[in-house]
This record gives sequence, C-alpha cells and structure tokens, in this order.
Amino acid sequence: MQLQDILYSQGFGTRRVCAGLVQQGWVEIYPQDDASAAPIKCTDSTADFDPEGLRMRVQGVDWEYHAKGYIVLNKPAGTECSQKPSTYPSIYTLLPAPLRQRPCKSAIQGLQAVGRLDQDTTGMLLLSDDGQFIHRMSSPKKHVPKVYRVTAKHPVTQEMVDRLLAGVVLDDDPKPVKAAACVLIDSHVLDLTLTAGKYHQVKRMLAAVGNRVEGLHRASIGSMQLPEDLAPGQWRWLTGADLEKLKG
Repeated sequence: MQLQDILYSQGFGTRRVCAGLVQQGWVEIYPQDDASAAPIKCTDSTADFDPEGLRMRVQGVDWEYHAKGYIVLNKPAGTECSQKPSTYPSIYTLLPAPLRQRPCKSAIQGLQAVGRLDQDTTGMLLLSDDGQFIHRMSSPKKHVPKVYRVTAKHPVTQEMVDRLLAGVVLDDDPKPVKAAACVLIDSHVLDLTLTAGKYHQVKRMLAAVGNRVEGLHRASIGSMQLPEDLAPGQWRWLTGADLEKLKG
C-alpha cells in the first residue's frame, strides 16, 4: 500500500495533503523488524509498505496504523456527544485531528460515538468508524450490559432497589423497563446495570421510584471496565482483549 494512501486512510488529510507531508519530510517510518530502532525519514509518497503493524511518526507525533478505529474515551462532565453541540464543548474536540478526519463510506467523517451520554454524565464512551461494531454495541437487541454508578439525591431504600429490578413504567412506553442488576454501594450510591438504553433512562428510572440522580458515571460496558489510568478527557486505542471483553 502506498504511503500516501496509508496516511489518507488514517485521517491525515486528502491524498494530495498526505503526499505533501511525505515529500516535505514530515513522515518517518519505524523499522518493523526492530522495535527499539529510531524512525527513518521517507520522502517518496508512492513507496509501498505493509500497513499491518506499521508505526510512523507524522509531524513529530507517533502513530500506529489501524485498519479500523476503536477507542475508549473517559468522557468528562460538561461535554456533549454531538458534532454540533448546543451549549457545551463537543467530545470530538478531545480527539486528535486524524481521528476526526478518517475517511468513511458514510457522509460523516471520522470516529463516531457509540450511543450518547448526557452532557453531565461522565465515564466510559466508545468511538469507532466500524458501522457493524457501532450497531452491535448500541442495539437494544444485543443486550450488551452497561454499568452506571449512580449518586442519588435521597437515600436509596431496598424498596427502590426491588422496584428497579422488577421494572418501572416510563412515560413513553407502557412496557416496564427493569435493571439487569442493582447493587447498593452505600445510602446514596448504587450500581445500575442496563442492557438497553432509552433517552435519559437512568434518570427517569430513578424518578419513577421517587428519587433523583445527582451524579451519573458509566463504569463498564460488557465485561470491560473503564481503564483506571485513563483520566477524564483522555482516550486510548482498544486492544484485541478489550474488544473481546466488550462482547460480554
């Protein structure tokens, strides 16, 4: 695969821009047979490389080739999961330009959030440019468990827990919605597991049992926990092991 095409696939701009980056000496390639070796400058934009496992340095920043983009972001409070935010900054401003510019078959470029978290909700958010992955992780029919750490305004009683497990009726659906699991952490904190997501579901479920959400944090998806070393606003690539854990 030509170097300019590799750069284009990773979101570094149009093919012309990518060719210019190479020709101007902004792209270095790490030898694939020596992990400790320094990168070597390449100025031939049509040079062929095996993209799988290719490591590059583009404009001074290290970058590893990924055929598809799968990342986890620790969403901070006061951000919106929207390309066109109305009040708060977009989560997409937390990503480097290549992740926002990766070419896609759809009309929208770059990685897209898998589902949405409210502007004041924090925690684990997945983003990808793989449409099948996005559908699999967000479809209610797939029953992917998601655990939310809920801080309530009022003490959480055992009766509230029992009702959340038995199912509560929300105003847009006569069919009761129930938690897959509900673990009381202390008087005002509980871990709520859902396998399908509706608009403001956690907040509406707590309201239905006579309480109110004061803080909401998504702690895990499938069997993958939000990485402890990932600070709010930070992201990282998902590994193969992570992708397996996300299946449940």
